Amino acid sequence: MWQQGTIVGRIDWTDHLFSLKIQASVAPFEAGQFIKLSQLVDDKRIARAYSLINAPDESTLEVLVTYVQGGQLSPYLHQLQLGDMLDVSVQASGFLVLSELPAASSLLFLATGSGIGPFLSMMRAGDIQQQFRRIALAYGVRKTADLAYADELESWMQALPEQFSWCPCVTREPDYSGLTQRIPQLIEQGELEKQLNMPIEPPDLHVLLCGNPGLITEGTEILKHRGLEKHRRRKPGHISVEKYW
Repeated sequence: MWQQGTIVGRIDWTDHLFSLKIQASVAPFEAGQFIKLSQLVDDKRIARAYSLINAPDESTLEVLVTYVQGGQLSPYLHQLQLGDMLDVSVQASGFLVLSELPAASSLLFLATGSGIGPFLSMMRAGDIQQQFRRIALAYGVRKTADLAYADELESWMQALPEQFSWCPCVTREPDYSGLTQRIPQLIEQGELEKQLNMPIEPPDLHVLLCGNPGLITEGTEILKHRGLEKHRRRKPGHISVEKYW
């Protein structure tokens, strides 16, 4: 179940948000899935799930990590440097993947913090661009410095101006001139669809949510009030989620 991986790259976005690039062999996976990273402490294994950011055809694994002071694993990951080793699961898991989605013409990503990971993997993989006519992303963070991979998102918007759009939602920066409320409230008020120029309504939209419990719980309920339904294999709908904790 476990193998040793080697840290081959690192990006420090802020003092509490960082990306690790890891050399390890993982079984074939789908964009949107996650792996587990772990360490042994007093013969007890501590493991946590992290979404893969890299596309399935990339040889180096990449994850985005939030450092949590007093956390069981993130402080250990935070101190890793190039050449250091860590334990990596040999197989990825998760159902937040394109193959699980019903047919739709538009796709909306809703992410907070490191929940951006699976959506970056999907965009990097490229298949999504043939599957959906319109793709939009709302990215909720506390400060603009927390907008990891913003340059990459901007480059996609420049390359695919008729197909892809994204907007940051920055909640704790008083002088920020863009959207400053949490994503669920922006949906409820109709502000998000104005900003993204994408109607949030059935039947031709599918929404993927990944992030904190507030986004998942509140966001799902507000979307249901808009007429969207939770997607299940036995009963196709419009909402799919990935819970981070």
